Amino acid sequence: MKLKIFAAALMAATMFAGAASAEFNSRNIKVSNGAPKDHPVAAGVDAMSACLEAGSGGKMKLRGFYSGALGDDLDATQSVRSGSLEMVVAGADALAGIEPAMNVFGLPFLFASNEEADAVLTGPFYDYLAKRMPDHGLVLLSFWENGFRNTTNSKHPIEKLDDFRGLNFRVMQNNIFLDTFRRLGANPVPMAFGEVFTALETGAVDGQENPLPLIEASKFYEVQKYLTLTRHAYSPTPVMFSKKVWDSYTPQEQELLQTCAKEARTAQLERSRAAALEALEALRGHGVEVVETLSDAEMERLREAIKPVYDANKASIGEEPFTLVQDQLAAMRGQ
Repeated sequence: MKLKIFAAALMAATMFAGAASAEFNSRNIKVSNGAPKDHPVAAGVDAMSACLEAGSGGKMKLRGFYSGALGDDLDATQSVRSGSLEMVVAGADALAGIEPAMNVFGLPFLFASNEEADAVLTGPFYDYLAKRMPDHGLVLLSFWENGFRNTTNSKHPIEKLDDFRGLNFRVMQNNIFLDTFRRLGANPVPMAFGEVFTALETGAVDGQENPLPLIEASKFYEVQKYLTLTRHAYSPTPVMFSKKVWDSYTPQEQELLQTCAKEARTAQLERSRAAALEALEALRGHGVEVVETLSDAEMERLREAIKPVYDANKASIGEEPFTLVQDQLAAMRGQ
């Protein structure tokens, strides 16, 4: 990881070595994130910070604020839009009410692999969003990630579609997630994340779904016996900068921010994916029973069950972004 941070800093120092010091001003940039300091997003912040300092001769500094210290994702995003906060790394769902195209990430089984997610988040769909976000008072610098989401429950292993039937699943307050779990036969229960552990402990809900590092860090293994690697949704974290603040920066400062956010993506993704593997082994060590894969036949049944979710949400996501993503994935899959 330190090598990745060093590489990002070296890249910036090399690219901006010829820039006059007058092109960079003293900038103390605050970035908000809702996750704790040991979450993989911190690896991205650290790499971006090193890159900015190297590229600006120490004039541009980035400081991370974690665990919602500057507000939850939605509040922090609004602060960034108003210009009272420079930067936020938020869940895409927090931005869906601002930019409907972000809802595309809620679509179930959208990505079959990290490679597909990486291609979409650096391809035409990224360009589409980058052009739209300034109208919302935001500048999209890059996409980092929370990763693929998986299901846990306290009742039985989920090995087939029928195993979802009747389970009370905590989900985010998101219409696509609610629709998805209904289609799978579960009873989705929208609930704030802070309430989830107690709800699982008391049996108010049977299960939940989240990326593996969050499942392990939240100690859900104390109240959940079964984990299935459904990878039913992928959660990116857009790296957003305040348009109001951005417009006050020099072109060289803007370019360095863009460069460093993208360079830091490499370190952040590497840490995120390593953390997922580490969390999986830790959960096994805590006695959680893991179903790693569903059969091809059962996966096809799941995909068939959730097909109506795509049709029902295409209009709300937007025809153009929906098609951009689907066309790129179809091309990658040779369809």
